[in-house]
Amino acid sequence: MSATEHATELSRIAARAAAGKSGTDIVALDVSEKLAITDIFLVISAVNERQVSAVVDAVDEALIKAGTKRTRREGEQENRWVLLDYLDLVVHVQHVEARELYSLERLWGDCPRIALELPATPDQQADGQERAE
Repeated sequence: MSATEHATELSRIAARAAAGKSGTDIVALDVSEKLAITDIFLVISAVNERQVSAVVDAVDEALIKAGTKRTRREGEQENRWVLLDYLDLVVHVQHVEARELYSLERLWGDCPRIALELPATPDQQADGQERAE
């Protein structure tokens, strides 16, 4: 069984909100076959603690507007790794250094990635590349 369409749509809403606040390296992993508690892990990087906070707030606001209720928000004290739990979707916003250290993509590397359909960034447009994730 793969992630629900609802969870996939939530991950895309969250990813667009994160990208709008300069969240980078945004990856969605379908963990539904490995975990019973959620369908998707959305992993987002931010370059500093202030940006982690801005990305977290933007994602939370976008998902609330989409009618989704957050069940848990953890890690705000240090803003190095903040977890937002929406049951079907768990969002991990990590400082770049924390992301490298914990390497969630490697840990969950056998899980399929979900195409997020994000618009190309100005750098990608200049290079003629399209966003795959």
